[in-house]
Amino acid sequence: MRIHYFQHVPYETPANIFRWAKDRNVQIKGTHLYRGEPFPDFSSFDLLLIMGGPMGVYDEDKYPFLRKEKIFIENSITLGKKVLGICLGAQLIAEVMGSKIYRCENKEIGWFPVYKTEEAEKSKYFYDFPNEVEVFHWHGDTFDLPNGTKHIFYSEGCKNQAFESEDGKIVGLQFHFEVDMESVKKWIEEGENEIKEGGKFIQTPEGMVSDYKKFLELENYLYKFMDRFIEK
Repeated sequence: MRIHYFQHVPYETPANIFRWAKDRNVQIKGTHLYRGEPFPDFSSFDLLLIMGGPMGVYDEDKYPFLRKEKIFIENSITLGKKVLGICLGAQLIAEVMGSKIYRCENKEIGWFPVYKTEEAEKSKYFYDFPNEVEVFHWHGDTFDLPNGTKHIFYSEGCKNQAFESEDGKIVGLQFHFEVDMESVKKWIEEGENEIKEGGKFIQTPEGMVSDYKKFLELENYLYKFMDRFIEK
C-alpha cells in the first residue's frame, strides 16, 4: 500500500498517521500544496490522503491550488483509488461528489464526542466502534452527505461528522483521528484568535492538552481504522 498525502499549511501534518505508517511499514509520501509542489502521478499511489487546513473549499482565489486539487481528487475517485479526507479534506471530497459546503451552526474546537449512526453498523471500518467516541475537532465549515454514502458519525454541534462510500473506497472525517499533543499545541498557537471567539463547543487551550490519555485513546482508534482501511 502506497499513501500520498496533500498538506495545505505547514503545521497541519498527518501527525500520528506518520507513526502508524512507520509501524506498519507502509510507504507514505506527500505534496505540500502551499509550497507549489507538483501533483504526483496517479500511478505512484494507492491511497490519497487529504489533510485539513484553515481555508475553506471556496477560497480558490486566495489559494489557487484548490482548483487543481479538486480536479485531482475527482480523477482519483474515478480511477478507483482509495481516498481519505480529514476536515477540509472531507469537505473537498464532498464538494467534488456534488455536495454543498457551508458554515456549521456551531464551530467545534477541542474534545467532543461523536456518536455512531444506525448506518455505521454496516460500515466496513467502524461497525464495532463504541457508540460514543471522544475525538478532537477544529472546524467551522461542514458538508451535506454526498449521494451514495453512509452517514457514520454525528455530534451535538455538527450533524455530519463522517461518511463512507458504499464500496468503502472513500471516507470523509470531519473530526481529527490523526492529531498528537504536539500538533494540537501548534494548532493552538496558530489558531489563537479562533479560540478567543469562544462558544459552546470551543474549549480552552488548557482543556485541549491537559489529558494525555485522550491522545492515547485517539491513537488507538486511528490505528484500528487505518489498519482496516488499507486492507479492505
